[in-house]
Amino acid sequence: MKCPHCSYNDSKVLDSRDTEDGIRRRRQCLSCDGRFTTYERTQKSGLYVIKKDRRRELFDKSKLLNGIRKAFEKRPIASHVIEKLADDIEAELYHQGKQEVSSSVIGDMVMESLKNLDHIAYIRFASVYREFADITRLKQEVDTLAGIGGRVSPPSTQLPLLSESGIPVVTKRGRGRRK
Repeated sequence: MKCPHCSYNDSKVLDSRDTEDGIRRRRQCLSCDGRFTTYERTQKSGLYVIKKDRRRELFDKSKLLNGIRKAFEKRPIASHVIEKLADDIEAELYHQGKQEVSSSVIGDMVMESLKNLDHIAYIRFASVYREFADITRLKQEVDTLAGIGGRVSPPSTQLPLLSESGIPVVTKRGRGRRK
């Protein structure tokens, strides 16, 4: 293991611990005595994603994570929740035991998870994933999410909107007063 401090090629293991997805090792460089941590994870067998144009690509978790992160951009969700979502989807894909999986299956899994986490992120992801051609199709998706005219409470992780009584009114002097 190469030392991140001095690039020496040898180190000794000071401590090993099991983690959820592998082994955590605390190491010490034999040259500079610098300490660092490494993580060992088992490499899963190749899972291929069949794209819409029938191409096959090796599954790349970073692409999944980037797509989910874009949906949650500027939303009040902790990064560890996003990473756990991607981890859970990846684990489910490997748990299925298939060598190939359609990109639409992955997209549906993400959509189902987002629907339970954050409605705005769900609509953002859906607008890209479902490639809405017009505003009518997008409105149908929003109406479906909102229970077609009925009010559905947002997921518990989504922050509520301000009530009308909590919005300050701006007067000519520029000072706000509550309604």
